[in-house]
Amino acid sequence: MPLTFAGTLDRDALLRATDALADLVAAPEVAAAWEHESSLPGLTVGGLTRHLVSQPECAVEFLGIQPPPPHAPVVSLAELYRRTDWFTAPVEAAENTSIRDDFNAMAADGPAHSLAVLREARAALPAAVSAAGAVTYVPWQDCSLATDDFLVVRLLEVVVHADDLAASVARPSPAFDDDTTHPVLALLAILSAQQHGPGAALRTLARAERAGSPTSAFQGPVPTPPG
Repeated sequence: MPLTFAGTLDRDALLRATDALADLVAAPEVAAAWEHESSLPGLTVGGLTRHLVSQPECAVEFLGIQPPPPHAPVVSLAELYRRTDWFTAPVEAAENTSIRDDFNAMAADGPAHSLAVLREARAALPAAVSAAGAVTYVPWQDCSLATDDFLVVRLLEVVVHADDLAASVARPSPAFDDDTTHPVLALLAILSAQQHGPGAALRTLARAERAGSPTSAFQGPVPTPPG
């Protein structure tokens, strides 16, 4: 059975996760390091911050595309990533570096703008989530996801990149609740298995003495799930 969270996700988890970002995004350490390279090679702290706050922003935008185009297939989480060119591309491939470069450029508006993006998206999220239908259209891939699965992809982005940003400026990672982290961890395990095979992912999770080579879910420096 393909991994899905349809009908089981606490949709308010994205609201709470977005709230948890506020102190980190507004931290003076982030503003001071804005032009410096982040913990992700080639991506500035500013670019990483702008990428992070784009997650609730993207959620508001995509949840508002109602109804989804009838031609767009409804795909599983696993299929969404199989349709994505950057997912298996090398770190320095254009599929990954273009994402990095785009957000570095978007960061030129400065820390205050990113904080404003976060606040505006958070204010719009409750209505967007409440009005969402059963499926959400993903224009980047011209397909649709179960809305709960779409929200889990956004949660993954928030959790992963919040940790990246915190590491970049030597601050603690935000605390996320179980309703946020458990779906993210489940999705990361599936993506690791897609990248490296189920055996390698299983051994990494279960047997430290036989873990072998790294089995990261993402190859590139900026995981940007398209949904």
